[in-house]
Amino acid sequence: MKFNYRFTMTILFSLSLAVLNACGTTTTTGGTVNTDRSQLMLVSSAQLDQMGAEAYANVKAEASQKGVLNQDRAMLQRVRAIASRIQPQTGVFRADAPGWAWEVNVINSNELNAYCLPGGKIMVYSGLINQLNLTDDEIAIVLGHEVAHAVREHSREQVSQSLAAQAAIGIGAAAFGLSDGSANLAGIGYQALLATRFSRTHETEADRVGLELTARAGYDPRAGITVWEKMINASKGGRPPEFLSTHPAEAGRIQQIQALLPTVMPLYKVAQAGN
Repeated sequence: MKFNYRFTMTILFSLSLAVLNACGTTTTTGGTVNTDRSQLMLVSSAQLDQMGAEAYANVKAEASQKGVLNQDRAMLQRVRAIASRIQPQTGVFRADAPGWAWEVNVINSNELNAYCLPGGKIMVYSGLINQLNLTDDEIAIVLGHEVAHAVREHSREQVSQSLAAQAAIGIGAAAFGLSDGSANLAGIGYQALLATRFSRTHETEADRVGLELTARAGYDPRAGITVWEKMINASKGGRPPEFLSTHPAEAGRIQQIQALLPTVMPLYKVAQAGN
């Protein structure tokens, strides 16, 4: 039988999409910024939380061994104080999140990075704060964004998507008698197209949810504009075009923040009035 590559790829991608759309759930409420979206979840929160805790423990152990964990006590206290105001606000999006086993640590590194693993495990790299000279409001924007990834369970969703795609591709390959090479090619296609699209969606959601968390915690959401202006300057045009990246272009993020300010500024003013 003659192999029709285009037809076969269409079938495999259709199978992948069918599996991805077969089962969906919503893990959070939409909040004021309205982030309601059905998500595919094939693994449990407990599984991802355990994986996150184990990965976080490994990172801490390695950083401690190298002597770069929490070396700047003033920075650590500063980051933890900001995070402690953001964490209670997560209850707006999901009731269980404020009760997570939250943890915040700082690694001494020139890397411009920060993340929050499933279950509330936050790591900040000192280079992000020092090199960009971040204010407390700007640190809150970064932490709010990373916390939003955990609240929306984006890691759990991505793992589920990968599992679903692998299952669909495996079924399709067996059904059509394809070689391993063809099935692997379909997998590469999935990663290059579908997975990238979903990741950009996650980043956009995290920007929206993070902005609301920041405002509710009493930090100025307008700092989101200055954070990304600093990111643009730091990148010096080195970032790839948006369609080749898993992250939205910085200019697009600034536009979204500007569009959301009328929605979140009242939350910030209420929080400020209560302080």
